[in-house]
Amino acid sequence: MTGGSFSRVGVVGLGTMGAGIAEVLARGGLPVVGIEIDAAALERGRGHLERSTGRAVKRGRLTEDAQAEILGRVALSTDFADLGDCDLVIEAVPERIELKRKVFAELDKVCRDDAVLATNTSSLSVTDIAVTTRRPTKIVGVHFFNPAPVMKLVEVIRTVLTDPEAVAGVAALVRGLGKTPVTIGDRAGFVANRLLFGYLNQAAQMLETGHATRDDIDTAMKVGAGLPMGPFTLMDLIGLDTCLEVLEAIHAESRDRRHAASPVLRELVTAGLLGRKTGRGFYSYEGEAERAAEPAPAEAPRVGVVGTGPEAVAYAGAIARSGASVRLVAVDLRRQPGDADALRADLDDKVEVGTDLAALAGCDLVIEASEADEARLPLELFEALGAAVRPGAILAAADPEIPVIDLAVAAGRPGEVLGLHRPEAEGTLVEIVTTAATPAEVADRAAALSAALGLTPVRCRDRVGFIVDALRFPYLNDAATMLGAGYADADSIDAAMTLGCGYPAGPIADLDRIGLDRVVEVLDAMAEETREPSLVPALMLEEHLAAGIPLR
Repeated sequence: MTGGSFSRVGVVGLGTMGAGIAEVLARGGLPVVGIEIDAAALERGRGHLERSTGRAVKRGRLTEDAQAEILGRVALSTDFADLGDCDLVIEAVPERIELKRKVFAELDKVCRDDAVLATNTSSLSVTDIAVTTRRPTKIVGVHFFNPAPVMKLVEVIRTVLTDPEAVAGVAALVRGLGKTPVTIGDRAGFVANRLLFGYLNQAAQMLETGHATRDDIDTAMKVGAGLPMGPFTLMDLIGLDTCLEVLEAIHAESRDRRHAASPVLRELVTAGLLGRKTGRGFYSYEGEAERAAEPAPAEAPRVGVVGTGPEAVAYAGAIARSGASVRLVAVDLRRQPGDADALRADLDDKVEVGTDLAALAGCDLVIEASEADEARLPLELFEALGAAVRPGAILAAADPEIPVIDLAVAAGRPGEVLGLHRPEAEGTLVEIVTTAATPAEVADRAAALSAALGLTPVRCRDRVGFIVDALRFPYLNDAATMLGAGYADADSIDAAMTLGCGYPAGPIADLDRIGLDRVVEVLDAMAEETREPSLVPALMLEEHLAAGIPLR
Protein backbone atom coordinates (compact mmCIF):
# COMPACT_ATOMS: atom_id res chain seq x y z
CA MET A 1 0.00 0.00 0.00
CA THR A 2 1.43 3.35 -1.04
CA GLY A 3 0.09 6.83 -0.29
CA GLY A 4 -3.23 5.52 1.00
CA SER A 5 -4.06 3.66 -2.24
CA PHE A 6 -4.93 -0.04 -2.52
CA SER A 7 -3.63 -2.07 -5.46
CA ARG A 8 -4.88 -5.54 -4.50
CA VAL A 9 -7.97 -6.32 -2.40
CA GLY A 10 -9.20 -9.50 -0.77
CA VAL A 11 -12.81 -10.43 0.00
CA VAL A 12 -13.59 -13.15 2.54
CA GLY A 13 -17.05 -14.65 2.10
CA LEU A 14 -18.59 -14.87 -1.37
CA GLY A 15 -22.28 -14.99 -0.61
CA THR A 16 -24.56 -12.53 -2.36
CA MET A 17 -23.00 -9.53 -0.61
CA GLY A 18 -19.37 -10.66 -0.72
CA ALA A 19 -19.57 -11.61 -4.39
CA GLY A 20 -21.21 -8.24 -5.09
CA ILE A 21 -18.33 -6.42 -3.37
CA ALA A 22 -15.79 -8.48 -5.32
CA GLU A 23 -17.61 -7.54 -8.53
CA VAL A 24 -17.56 -3.83 -7.65
CA LEU A 25 -13.82 -3.96 -6.99
CA ALA A 26 -13.12 -5.89 -10.20
CA ARG A 27 -15.27 -3.49 -12.21
CA GLY A 28 -13.05 -0.75 -10.78
CA GLY A 29 -9.99 -2.42 -12.34
CA LEU A 30 -8.58 -3.91 -9.13
CA PRO A 31 -7.19 -7.44 -8.81
CA VAL A 32 -9.32 -9.28 -6.26
CA VAL A 33 -8.71 -12.42 -4.20
CA GLY A 34 -11.98 -14.10 -3.18
CA ILE A 35 -11.87 -16.55 -0.26
CA GLU A 36 -14.46 -19.12 0.79
CA ILE A 37 -14.54 -21.87 3.39
CA ASP A 38 -14.60 -24.84 1.02
CA ALA A 39 -14.81 -25.81 -2.66
CA ALA A 40 -18.62 -25.99 -2.68
CA ALA A 41 -18.97 -22.49 -1.21
CA LEU A 42 -16.36 -21.25 -3.67
CA GLU A 43 -18.37 -22.58 -6.59
CA ARG A 44 -21.49 -20.88 -5.25
CA GLY A 45 -19.52 -17.64 -5.08
CA ARG A 46 -18.34 -18.10 -8.65
CA GLY A 47 -21.96 -18.63 -9.64
CA HIS A 48 -23.00 -15.36 -7.97
CA LEU A 49 -20.34 -13.48 -9.92
CA GLU A 50 -21.17 -15.10 -13.25
CA ARG A 51 -24.92 -14.61 -12.88
CA SER A 52 -24.65 -10.98 -11.79
CA THR A 53 -22.33 -9.98 -14.61
CA GLY A 54 -24.33 -12.16 -17.01
CA ARG A 55 -27.49 -10.19 -16.22
CA ALA A 56 -25.61 -7.00 -16.99
CA VAL A 57 -24.60 -8.45 -20.38
CA LYS A 58 -28.21 -9.40 -21.18
CA ARG A 59 -29.37 -5.89 -20.31
CA GLY A 60 -26.76 -4.31 -22.53
CA ARG A 61 -24.82 -2.78 -19.63
CA LEU A 62 -21.72 -4.91 -20.22
CA THR A 63 -20.16 -6.46 -23.27
CA GLU A 64 -19.12 -10.10 -23.14
CA ASP A 65 -15.47 -9.01 -23.38
CA ALA A 66 -15.92 -6.64 -20.40
CA GLN A 67 -17.56 -9.44 -18.43
CA ALA A 68 -14.62 -11.73 -19.15
CA GLU A 69 -12.18 -9.01 -18.00
CA ILE A 70 -14.08 -8.50 -14.73
CA LEU A 71 -14.25 -12.22 -13.96
CA GLY A 72 -10.60 -12.56 -14.93
CA ARG A 73 -9.57 -10.06 -12.24
CA VAL A 74 -11.08 -12.23 -9.47
CA ALA A 75 -8.89 -15.08 -8.23
CA LEU A 76 -10.86 -17.59 -6.15
CA SER A 77 -9.34 -19.68 -3.37
CA THR A 78 -10.03 -21.56 -0.14
CA ASP A 79 -6.58 -20.71 1.27
CA PHE A 80 -6.33 -17.62 3.51
CA ALA A 81 -2.60 -17.48 2.76
CA ASP A 82 -3.46 -16.21 -0.74
CA LEU A 83 -4.42 -12.91 0.92
CA GLY A 84 -0.82 -12.28 1.97
CA ASP A 85 -0.13 -9.73 -0.80
CA CYS A 86 -3.37 -7.75 -0.38
CA ASP A 87 -3.32 -4.14 0.79
CA LEU A 88 -6.94 -4.31 1.96
CA VAL A 89 -9.09 -7.28 2.93
CA ILE A 90 -12.87 -6.97 3.33
CA GLU A 91 -14.69 -9.55 5.46
CA ALA A 92 -18.25 -10.31 4.30
CA VAL A 93 -19.28 -13.39 6.27
CA PRO A 94 -22.67 -13.75 8.07
CA GLU A 95 -23.56 -11.38 10.93
CA ARG A 96 -22.25 -13.44 13.83
CA ILE A 97 -19.64 -11.79 16.02
CA GLU A 98 -17.80 -15.00 16.89
CA LEU A 99 -17.53 -15.96 13.22
CA LYS A 100 -16.19 -12.54 12.32
CA ARG A 101 -13.64 -12.65 15.14
CA LYS A 102 -12.47 -16.05 13.90
CA VAL A 103 -12.00 -14.65 10.38
CA PHE A 104 -10.04 -11.67 11.67
CA ALA A 105 -7.81 -13.96 13.74
CA GLU A 106 -6.90 -15.78 10.50
CA LEU A 107 -6.36 -12.49 8.68
CA ASP A 108 -4.04 -11.33 11.46
CA LYS A 109 -1.86 -14.37 10.78
CA VAL A 110 -1.59 -14.12 6.98
CA CYS A 111 -1.85 -10.41 6.11
CA ARG A 112 0.99 -7.90 6.08
CA ASP A 113 1.30 -5.68 9.13
CA ASP A 114 0.48 -2.59 7.09
CA ALA A 115 -2.62 -4.12 5.45
CA VAL A 116 -5.97 -2.60 6.34
CA LEU A 117 -8.67 -5.06 7.40
CA ALA A 118 -12.33 -4.10 6.95
CA THR A 119 -15.60 -5.64 8.04
CA ASN A 120 -18.77 -5.32 6.00
CA THR A 121 -20.93 -5.70 9.10
CA SER A 122 -24.28 -3.96 8.87
CA SER A 123 -24.92 -3.72 12.59
CA LEU A 124 -22.24 -5.26 14.81
CA SER A 125 -19.65 -3.22 16.69
CA VAL A 126 -16.52 -2.65 14.64
CA THR A 127 -14.71 -1.88 17.90
CA ASP A 128 -15.62 -5.32 19.30
CA ILE A 129 -13.96 -6.86 16.27
CA ALA A 130 -10.95 -4.53 16.30
CA VAL A 131 -9.92 -5.11 19.92
CA THR A 132 -9.48 -8.85 19.36
CA THR A 133 -6.84 -8.28 16.66
CA ARG A 134 -3.17 -7.37 16.79
CA ARG A 135 -3.83 -4.28 14.64
CA PRO A 136 -6.82 -2.36 16.03
CA THR A 137 -5.61 0.85 14.37
CA LYS A 138 -5.96 -0.82 10.95
CA ILE A 139 -9.54 -2.05 11.39
CA VAL A 140 -12.28 -0.18 9.52
CA GLY A 141 -15.97 -0.82 8.85
CA VAL A 142 -16.99 -0.66 5.21
CA HIS A 143 -20.72 -1.30 4.86
CA PHE A 144 -21.89 -1.86 1.28
CA PHE A 145 -25.60 -2.09 0.52
CA ASN A 146 -27.27 -4.90 -1.38
CA PRO A 147 -27.02 -5.27 -4.35
CA ALA A 148 -23.49 -3.88 -4.08
CA PRO A 149 -22.98 -3.30 -7.84
CA VAL A 150 -26.12 -1.12 -7.92
CA MET A 151 -26.35 0.76 -4.63
CA LYS A 152 -24.27 3.92 -4.46
CA LEU A 153 -23.82 4.35 -0.71
CA VAL A 154 -21.03 2.86 1.38
CA GLU A 155 -20.81 3.61 5.11
CA VAL A 156 -17.18 3.87 6.24
CA ILE A 157 -16.96 3.31 9.99
CA ARG A 158 -14.13 4.50 12.19
CA THR A 159 -13.56 3.44 15.79
CA VAL A 160 -11.80 5.44 18.49
CA LEU A 161 -8.73 3.31 17.71
CA THR A 162 -8.68 3.55 13.92
CA ASP A 163 -5.79 5.34 12.23
CA PRO A 164 -7.32 8.31 10.30
CA GLU A 165 -5.12 7.43 7.32
CA ALA A 166 -6.74 4.00 7.08
CA VAL A 167 -10.22 5.56 7.16
CA ALA A 168 -9.27 8.14 4.55
CA GLY A 169 -7.75 5.47 2.33
CA VAL A 170 -10.89 3.33 2.40
CA ALA A 171 -13.11 6.36 1.75
CA ALA A 172 -10.92 7.33 -1.22
CA LEU A 173 -11.17 3.78 -2.59
CA VAL A 174 -14.96 3.85 -2.29
CA ARG A 175 -15.09 7.19 -4.08
CA GLY A 176 -12.83 5.87 -6.82
CA LEU A 177 -15.24 2.97 -7.36
CA GLY A 178 -17.99 5.45 -8.17
CA LYS A 179 -19.71 5.11 -4.79
CA THR A 180 -20.56 7.76 -2.20
CA PRO A 181 -18.79 7.22 1.13
CA VAL A 182 -20.33 8.44 4.39
CA THR A 183 -17.77 8.36 7.19
CA ILE A 184 -19.23 7.90 10.67
CA GLY A 185 -18.47 6.58 14.14
CA ASP A 186 -19.11 3.10 15.48
CA ARG A 187 -22.73 2.75 16.62
CA ALA A 188 -24.94 -0.29 16.11
CA GLY A 189 -26.76 0.00 12.81
CA PHE A 190 -24.70 3.03 11.78
CA VAL A 191 -26.91 5.56 9.94
CA ALA A 192 -29.08 3.73 7.42
CA ASN A 193 -29.90 0.58 9.37
CA ARG A 194 -30.36 2.48 12.62
CA LEU A 195 -33.08 4.53 10.92
CA LEU A 196 -34.47 1.82 8.64
CA PHE A 197 -34.93 -1.00 11.12
CA GLY A 198 -36.79 1.06 13.71
CA TYR A 199 -39.35 1.79 10.99
CA LEU A 200 -39.48 -1.84 9.79
CA ASN A 201 -39.94 -3.13 13.31
CA GLN A 202 -42.72 -0.64 13.99
CA ALA A 203 -44.50 -1.83 10.84
CA ALA A 204 -44.34 -5.41 12.15
CA GLN A 205 -45.77 -4.25 15.49
CA MET A 206 -48.53 -2.37 13.65
CA LEU A 207 -49.45 -5.57 11.82
CA GLU A 208 -49.36 -7.65 14.99
CA THR A 209 -51.75 -5.33 16.85
CA GLY A 210 -54.27 -5.49 14.01
CA HIS A 211 -54.03 -1.76 13.27
CA ALA A 212 -53.85 -2.47 9.52
CA THR A 213 -53.21 -5.41 7.21
CA ARG A 214 -49.91 -6.37 5.69
CA ASP A 215 -51.03 -5.35 2.19
CA ASP A 216 -52.49 -2.04 3.31
CA ILE A 217 -49.34 -1.10 5.23
CA ASP A 218 -47.13 -1.94 2.23
CA THR A 219 -49.42 -0.04 -0.15
CA ALA A 220 -49.60 2.96 2.17
CA MET A 221 -45.85 3.36 2.35
CA LYS A 222 -45.33 2.88 -1.39
CA VAL A 223 -48.16 5.06 -2.64
CA GLY A 224 -48.49 7.48 0.27
CA ALA A 225 -44.85 7.93 1.27
CA GLY A 226 -43.28 7.27 -2.13
CA LEU A 227 -40.97 4.50 -0.92
CA PRO A 228 -39.64 1.96 -3.44
CA MET A 229 -41.32 -0.91 -1.60
CA GLY A 230 -43.40 -1.52 1.50
CA PRO A 231 -41.84 -2.65 4.78
CA PHE A 232 -42.97 -6.29 4.57
CA THR A 233 -41.80 -6.70 0.98
CA LEU A 234 -38.48 -5.19 2.02
CA MET A 235 -38.05 -7.38 5.10
CA ASP A 236 -38.76 -10.48 3.02
CA LEU A 237 -36.14 -9.33 0.51
CA ILE A 238 -33.53 -8.62 3.20
CA GLY A 239 -34.26 -11.92 4.97
CA LEU A 240 -36.19 -12.06 8.23
CA ASP A 241 -33.28 -13.74 10.03
CA THR A 242 -31.04 -10.84 9.01
CA CYS A 243 -33.69 -8.37 10.16
CA LEU A 244 -33.83 -10.07 13.54
CA GLU A 245 -30.02 -10.10 13.88
CA VAL A 246 -29.77 -6.39 13.05
CA LEU A 247 -32.57 -5.44 15.47
CA GLU A 248 -30.99 -7.47 18.27
CA ALA A 249 -27.63 -5.78 17.72
CA ILE A 250 -29.19 -2.30 17.73
CA HIS A 251 -31.40 -3.05 20.74
CA ALA A 252 -28.44 -4.39 22.73
CA GLU A 253 -26.90 -0.93 22.46
CA SER A 254 -29.95 1.37 22.48
CA ARG A 255 -32.23 -0.52 24.92
CA ASP A 256 -35.02 1.32 23.12
CA ARG A 257 -38.29 -0.61 22.81
CA ARG A 258 -38.49 0.69 19.28
CA HIS A 259 -35.67 -1.75 18.44
CA ALA A 260 -37.01 -4.71 20.45
CA ALA A 261 -37.86 -7.20 17.74
CA SER A 262 -41.57 -7.75 17.18
CA PRO A 263 -42.82 -11.16 18.35
CA VAL A 264 -44.25 -11.88 14.89
CA LEU A 265 -40.76 -11.45 13.41
CA ARG A 266 -39.26 -13.84 15.95
CA GLU A 267 -42.03 -16.35 15.31
CA LEU A 268 -41.45 -16.37 11.56
CA VAL A 269 -37.69 -16.77 12.00
CA THR A 270 -38.16 -19.62 14.48
CA ALA A 271 -40.45 -21.34 11.98
CA GLY A 272 -37.80 -21.03 9.27
CA LEU A 273 -39.95 -18.67 7.20
CA LEU A 274 -37.23 -16.19 6.28
CA GLY A 275 -38.66 -14.41 3.24
CA ARG A 276 -37.85 -14.78 -0.41
CA LYS A 277 -34.87 -17.07 0.16
CA THR A 278 -37.11 -19.75 1.75
CA GLY A 279 -40.17 -19.09 -0.41
CA ARG A 280 -42.24 -17.67 2.42
CA GLY A 281 -42.00 -14.93 5.04
CA PHE A 282 -44.57 -12.21 5.52
CA TYR A 283 -45.62 -13.14 1.96
CA SER A 284 -45.64 -16.49 0.18
CA TYR A 285 -43.56 -16.58 -3.01
CA GLU A 286 -44.49 -20.04 -4.21
CA GLY A 287 -47.39 -18.85 -6.35
CA GLU A 288 -46.68 -15.09 -6.34
CA ALA A 289 -50.46 -14.53 -6.30
CA GLU A 290 -51.25 -14.03 -2.65
CA ARG A 291 -51.83 -10.28 -2.57
CA ALA A 292 -55.28 -9.06 -1.71
CA ALA A 293 -57.47 -7.97 -4.59
CA GLU A 294 -58.08 -4.27 -5.12
CA PRO A 295 -61.60 -3.08 -4.29
CA ALA A 296 -63.87 -3.01 -7.31
CA PRO A 297 -64.62 0.62 -8.19
CA ALA A 298 -68.19 1.73 -7.58
CA GLU A 299 -70.32 3.56 -10.11
CA ALA A 300 -69.32 7.20 -10.42
CA PRO A 301 -70.46 8.50 -7.03
CA ARG A 302 -72.13 11.74 -6.08
CA VAL A 303 -69.77 13.42 -3.64
CA GLY A 304 -70.20 16.38 -1.37
CA VAL A 305 -67.37 18.39 0.18
CA VAL A 306 -67.85 20.76 3.10
CA GLY A 307 -65.41 23.57 3.82
CA THR A 308 -63.96 26.87 2.67
CA GLY A 309 -60.23 26.31 2.95
CA PRO A 310 -57.47 24.88 0.74
CA GLU A 311 -58.13 21.26 1.71
CA ALA A 312 -61.80 21.46 0.74
CA VAL A 313 -60.86 23.07 -2.58
CA ALA A 314 -58.21 20.39 -3.19
CA TYR A 315 -60.69 17.58 -2.51
CA ALA A 316 -63.36 19.11 -4.74
CA GLY A 317 -60.92 19.69 -7.58
CA ALA A 318 -59.49 16.16 -7.42
CA ILE A 319 -62.96 14.61 -7.36
CA ALA A 320 -64.07 16.69 -10.33
CA ARG A 321 -61.02 15.57 -12.31
CA SER A 322 -61.99 11.94 -11.68
CA GLY A 323 -65.26 12.55 -13.52
CA ALA A 324 -67.52 12.20 -10.49
CA SER A 325 -70.30 14.59 -9.64
CA VAL A 326 -69.20 16.92 -6.82
CA ARG A 327 -70.88 19.61 -4.78
CA LEU A 328 -68.89 21.93 -2.57
CA VAL A 329 -70.86 23.46 0.28
CA ALA A 330 -68.87 26.49 1.28
CA VAL A 331 -69.61 26.78 4.97
CA ASP A 332 -67.18 26.92 7.87
CA LEU A 333 -67.39 24.97 11.10
CA ARG A 334 -69.87 27.51 12.47
CA ARG A 335 -71.98 26.76 9.37
CA GLN A 336 -71.49 30.33 8.23
CA PRO A 337 -71.34 30.74 4.44
CA GLY A 338 -68.01 31.41 2.79
CA ASP A 339 -67.26 33.37 -0.36
CA ALA A 340 -68.82 31.00 -2.90
CA ASP A 341 -67.95 33.23 -5.85
CA ALA A 342 -64.27 33.28 -4.91
CA LEU A 343 -64.23 29.49 -4.53
CA ARG A 344 -65.90 29.02 -7.93
CA ALA A 345 -63.07 30.99 -9.50
CA ASP A 346 -60.56 28.46 -8.13
CA LEU A 347 -62.47 25.37 -9.21
CA ASP A 348 -63.43 23.44 -12.30
CA ASP A 349 -66.77 24.41 -13.85
CA LYS A 350 -68.00 20.88 -13.04
CA VAL A 351 -67.98 21.64 -9.32
CA GLU A 352 -71.31 22.90 -8.02
CA VAL A 353 -70.73 25.45 -5.27
CA GLY A 354 -73.34 26.45 -2.73
CA THR A 355 -73.77 27.40 0.91
CA ASP A 356 -76.62 25.17 2.07
CA LEU A 357 -76.03 21.76 3.67
CA ALA A 358 -79.38 20.64 2.26
CA ALA A 359 -77.71 20.44 -1.16
CA LEU A 360 -75.85 17.35 0.11
CA ALA A 361 -79.02 15.33 0.68
CA GLY A 362 -78.58 13.10 -2.38
CA CYS A 363 -74.82 12.46 -2.05
CA ASP A 364 -73.30 9.00 -1.63
CA LEU A 365 -70.25 10.35 0.19
CA VAL A 366 -69.79 13.63 2.06
CA ILE A 367 -66.28 14.74 3.06
CA GLU A 368 -65.99 17.31 5.83
CA ALA A 369 -62.76 19.22 5.16
CA SER A 370 -63.13 22.33 7.28
CA GLU A 371 -60.28 23.78 9.31
CA ALA A 372 -60.92 23.37 13.02
CA ASP A 373 -60.15 26.19 15.42
CA GLU A 374 -62.39 25.17 18.32
CA ALA A 375 -62.75 21.60 19.58
CA ARG A 376 -66.57 21.64 19.82
CA LEU A 377 -67.29 23.00 16.33
CA PRO A 378 -66.59 19.84 14.29
CA LEU A 379 -68.99 17.93 16.55
CA GLU A 380 -71.74 20.47 15.92
CA LEU A 381 -71.13 20.36 12.17
CA PHE A 382 -71.34 16.55 12.11
CA GLU A 383 -74.56 16.72 14.06
CA ALA A 384 -75.95 18.96 11.32
CA LEU A 385 -74.57 16.71 8.55
CA GLY A 386 -76.14 13.67 10.16
CA ALA A 387 -79.52 15.34 9.81
CA ALA A 388 -78.97 16.79 6.33
CA VAL A 389 -77.55 13.80 4.43
CA ARG A 390 -79.70 10.80 3.43
CA PRO A 391 -79.50 7.57 5.46
CA GLY A 392 -77.01 5.14 3.94
CA ALA A 393 -74.64 7.86 2.73
CA ILE A 394 -71.14 7.84 4.20
CA LEU A 395 -69.89 10.85 6.18
CA ALA A 396 -66.12 11.21 6.15
CA ALA A 397 -63.87 13.39 8.30
CA ALA A 398 -60.67 14.67 6.73
CA ASP A 399 -59.29 16.29 9.91
CA PRO A 400 -56.69 13.92 11.43
CA GLU A 401 -56.65 15.67 14.81
CA ILE A 402 -60.15 14.74 16.03
CA PRO A 403 -61.03 11.15 17.02
CA VAL A 404 -63.39 9.79 14.38
CA ILE A 405 -65.53 8.05 16.97
CA ASP A 406 -66.38 11.41 18.57
CA LEU A 407 -67.61 12.72 15.23
CA ALA A 408 -69.48 9.48 14.53
CA VAL A 409 -71.42 9.71 17.77
CA ALA A 410 -72.16 13.41 17.22
CA ALA A 411 -73.65 12.62 13.79
CA GLY A 412 -76.16 10.28 15.38
CA ARG A 413 -75.27 7.54 12.88
CA PRO A 414 -71.93 6.14 14.09
CA GLY A 415 -71.91 3.19 11.69
CA GLU A 416 -71.84 5.52 8.66
CA VAL A 417 -69.03 7.85 9.76
CA LEU A 418 -65.35 7.20 9.15
CA GLY A 419 -62.12 9.09 8.53
CA LEU A 420 -60.73 9.84 5.10
CA HIS A 421 -57.14 11.06 5.30
CA ARG A 422 -54.71 11.94 2.53
CA PRO A 423 -51.17 12.02 3.98
CA GLU A 424 -49.95 13.95 0.93
CA ALA A 425 -52.29 16.64 -0.38
CA GLU A 426 -51.31 15.98 -4.01
CA GLY A 427 -51.06 12.21 -3.62
CA THR A 428 -53.51 9.47 -4.54
CA LEU A 429 -53.40 7.48 -1.31
CA VAL A 430 -56.37 7.77 1.02
CA GLU A 431 -56.45 6.19 4.48
CA ILE A 432 -59.93 4.96 5.40
CA VAL A 433 -60.07 5.24 9.17
CA THR A 434 -62.57 2.92 10.84
CA THR A 435 -63.85 2.82 14.40
CA ALA A 436 -65.34 0.09 16.58
CA ALA A 437 -68.74 1.15 15.24
CA THR A 438 -67.85 0.88 11.54
CA PRO A 439 -69.41 -2.17 9.82
CA ALA A 440 -67.21 -3.96 7.30
CA GLU A 441 -69.80 -3.22 4.59
CA VAL A 442 -69.43 0.54 5.14
CA ALA A 443 -65.63 0.32 4.98
CA ASP A 444 -65.95 -1.73 1.78
CA ARG A 445 -68.24 0.89 0.24
CA ALA A 446 -65.87 3.67 1.25
CA ALA A 447 -62.98 1.81 -0.40
CA ALA A 448 -65.01 1.28 -3.59
CA LEU A 449 -66.10 4.93 -3.68
CA SER A 450 -62.49 6.05 -3.17
CA ALA A 451 -61.29 3.79 -5.98
CA ALA A 452 -63.98 5.26 -8.25
CA LEU A 453 -62.52 8.68 -7.51
CA GLY A 454 -59.09 7.56 -8.74
CA LEU A 455 -57.67 7.19 -5.23
CA THR A 456 -55.82 4.23 -3.71
CA PRO A 457 -57.61 3.22 -0.50
CA VAL A 458 -56.06 1.54 2.52
CA ARG A 459 -57.76 0.84 5.83
CA CYS A 460 -56.67 1.30 9.41
CA ARG A 461 -58.05 1.82 12.87
CA ASP A 462 -58.57 5.24 14.44
CA ARG A 463 -55.15 5.84 15.99
CA VAL A 464 -52.95 8.92 15.83
CA GLY A 465 -50.98 9.08 12.58
CA PHE A 466 -53.07 6.34 10.92
CA ILE A 467 -50.55 4.40 8.77
CA VAL A 468 -48.23 6.69 6.82
CA ASP A 469 -47.60 9.36 9.43
CA ALA A 470 -47.54 6.81 12.26
CA LEU A 471 -44.61 5.05 10.54
CA ARG A 472 -42.97 8.03 8.85
CA PHE A 473 -42.84 10.58 11.67
CA PRO A 474 -41.08 8.37 14.28
CA TYR A 475 -38.46 7.57 11.61
CA LEU A 476 -38.04 11.30 10.96
CA ASN A 477 -37.77 11.85 14.71
CA ASP A 478 -35.00 9.24 14.91
CA ALA A 479 -33.13 11.11 12.17
CA ALA A 480 -33.50 14.43 14.02
CA THR A 481 -32.22 12.77 17.20
CA MET A 482 -29.22 11.44 15.28
CA LEU A 483 -28.54 14.88 13.82
CA GLY A 484 -28.89 16.59 17.19
CA ALA A 485 -26.46 14.12 18.78
CA GLY A 486 -23.82 15.04 16.20
CA TYR A 487 -23.40 11.46 15.01
CA ALA A 488 -23.80 12.45 11.35
CA ASP A 489 -24.54 15.67 9.51
CA ALA A 490 -27.70 16.38 7.52
CA ASP A 491 -26.11 15.58 4.15
CA SER A 492 -24.77 12.23 5.39
CA ILE A 493 -28.09 11.23 6.94
CA ASP A 494 -30.01 12.12 3.79
CA ALA A 495 -27.45 10.38 1.56
CA ALA A 496 -27.67 7.23 3.69
CA MET A 497 -31.39 6.91 3.07
CA THR A 498 -31.53 8.03 -0.57
CA LEU A 499 -28.44 6.19 -1.81
CA GLY A 500 -28.45 3.30 0.65
CA CYS A 501 -32.18 2.56 0.84
CA GLY A 502 -33.50 4.10 -2.38
CA TYR A 503 -35.74 6.62 -0.62
CA PRO A 504 -36.94 9.50 -2.83
CA ALA A 505 -35.77 12.05 -0.23
CA GLY A 506 -33.72 11.98 2.93
CA PRO A 507 -35.34 12.43 6.35
CA ILE A 508 -33.87 15.87 7.05
CA ALA A 509 -35.11 17.15 3.69
CA ASP A 510 -38.49 15.53 4.39
CA LEU A 511 -38.77 17.23 7.76
CA ASP A 512 -38.31 20.65 6.18
CA ARG A 513 -40.71 19.80 3.33
CA ILE A 514 -43.51 18.46 5.53
CA GLY A 515 -43.09 21.16 8.16
CA LEU A 516 -41.72 20.85 11.68
CA ASP A 517 -45.01 22.08 13.16
CA ARG A 518 -46.99 19.20 11.68
CA VAL A 519 -44.37 16.60 12.62
CA VAL A 520 -44.06 17.81 16.21
CA GLU A 521 -47.84 18.01 16.61
CA VAL A 522 -48.36 14.41 15.45
CA LEU A 523 -45.43 13.08 17.49
CA ASP A 524 -46.75 14.80 20.61
CA ALA A 525 -50.15 13.19 20.03
CA MET A 526 -48.60 9.76 19.40
CA ALA A 527 -46.49 10.03 22.56
CA GLU A 528 -49.56 11.00 24.58
CA GLU A 529 -51.63 8.15 23.13
CA THR A 530 -48.99 5.42 23.51
CA ARG A 531 -46.89 6.71 26.44
CA GLU A 532 -43.86 5.68 24.38
CA PRO A 533 -40.77 7.81 25.24
CA SER A 534 -39.16 7.32 21.82
CA LEU A 535 -42.07 9.21 20.23
CA VAL A 536 -41.45 12.42 22.18
CA PRO A 537 -40.23 15.00 19.61
CA ALA A 538 -36.44 15.33 19.44
CA LEU A 539 -35.09 18.40 21.19
CA MET A 540 -33.66 19.63 17.89
CA LEU A 541 -37.15 19.62 16.36
CA GLU A 542 -38.56 21.59 19.28
CA GLU A 543 -35.71 24.12 19.14
CA HIS A 544 -35.92 24.72 15.39
CA LEU A 545 -39.72 24.94 15.53
CA ALA A 546 -39.56 27.53 18.33
CA ALA A 547 -36.95 29.52 16.40
CA GLY A 548 -38.91 29.27 13.16
CA ILE A 549 -35.95 27.98 11.17
CA PRO A 550 -35.59 24.81 9.06
CA LEU A 551 -33.11 22.07 9.92
CA ARG A 552 -30.93 22.97 6.95
